[in-house]
Amino acid sequence: MKNRLITLVDLGLDSSFDASMTFVQGITGNINAGWDSPVIDVNFVRTRDHETAFSALTTPSSVLHVMAHGDHSEEPSFLSTDGQTQVSLTALADWFLDRSWGIASGVVIADGCKTGIGKWQRAIRDCLQDDITYIGTSTVIGWYEATVFCSAFYGALVRNRGLGKSPAEQGWDAADRAIRAYETLTDARCPYKPVLLTPSRRALRSLAG
Repeated sequence: MKNRLITLVDLGLDSSFDASMTFVQGITGNINAGWDSPVIDVNFVRTRDHETAFSALTTPSSVLHVMAHGDHSEEPSFLSTDGQTQVSLTALADWFLDRSWGIASGVVIADGCKTGIGKWQRAIRDCLQDDITYIGTSTVIGWYEATVFCSAFYGALVRNRGLGKSPAEQGWDAADRAIRAYETLTDARCPYKPVLLTPSRRALRSLAG
């Protein structure tokens, strides 16, 4: 069975996002421990360069996991803590139009504040090549919320071998299990919410060239 590929993209670019990324890499390392060969492969990208960021965001993966501040004051964007790096979904959609390829991951985790609102969902659809499970957040989150959810999510994802299920369906199942685990552990409502998204008409035109 082909390994799952997880692409981790850090656009937050500060010590707290670095700690969260280190935690996720630790989880995947623990999952791989004890096997003769890894069951999960990981790409990790931390950059301020837009072209590099766009290339990372469109790498075909089982899971695309982006950590950054979620900004939608003007348009949905991933924003660094110092405000010097901003990657907007509108710019990514334009990049998709020019190259005829966009986000090609079965699961997208937008790990930032309020990335699950409708404005974000509509914008991400313009960047999609195929149906995905999109996991965003409904409120402001911090390091604690991210680590509790992500540890449960990746554990559930690997537990499910995925036979007969698409990557998006596997992601939905893992997210559902992670939400229940989060709420059991914290006695609080989970801020992470999965939704199935399909490419918009604009995305389909971009894909057609």
